[in-house]
Amino acid sequence: MFGSVLIVCHANICRSPTAEVLFRAHLARRGVRPMEFRSAGLYAHEGEDIDPAMQRLLAEQGLDSSQHRARRFDRGMARGADLILVPERSQMRAVTQLAPTARGKVHLLGKWEDAEVADPYGAHDAVYRESFGLIERLVLGWLDKIC
Repeated sequence: MFGSVLIVCHANICRSPTAEVLFRAHLARRGVRPMEFRSAGLYAHEGEDIDPAMQRLLAEQGLDSSQHRARRFDRGMARGADLILVPERSQMRAVTQLAPTARGKVHLLGKWEDAEVADPYGAHDAVYRESFGLIERLVLGWLDKIC
C-alpha cells in the first residue's frame, strides 16, 4: 500500500484537486487505513481557489473543497510521494523532466483504462460533468489496485 499519493495537473484548480477530494472520500467510505493525498499543478498560481464548476460538482456529492488552494509542483513534492498520478501523458514527461528521480512512480490517472482526462477549464457544464465522472471512475480504479 502507498502512504502518499500526489496528483499533478496543469494548474491545480480542476482535475488534480477533484481527484484528491474523491480519493479521500472514497477511501474513507471503504474504511481503509488512511493514506495521504495531495495535489499540485505544473503551472499553478499559488493560493488560487478550485474552479467553481468543479467545486459545485463535488458539493453535489456532499464533498467540500472550499479549503483547497493551488500549489505549484516541485521536486520536494515528488520526493515525498510514493505515487504520482497525472491526467495526461504530456504531464508524465513534464513531471519527470522537473524531477528525474520520480521516474518509475509517475503514472497516468487513467492507467488502468489507457485514458487521459482532458482539461475542462472554461468549457460548458457538460464537459465538466464528463470530466468529473471520468475522474471519479479512474480514482475508483486506482483504489481497487492500491487498497
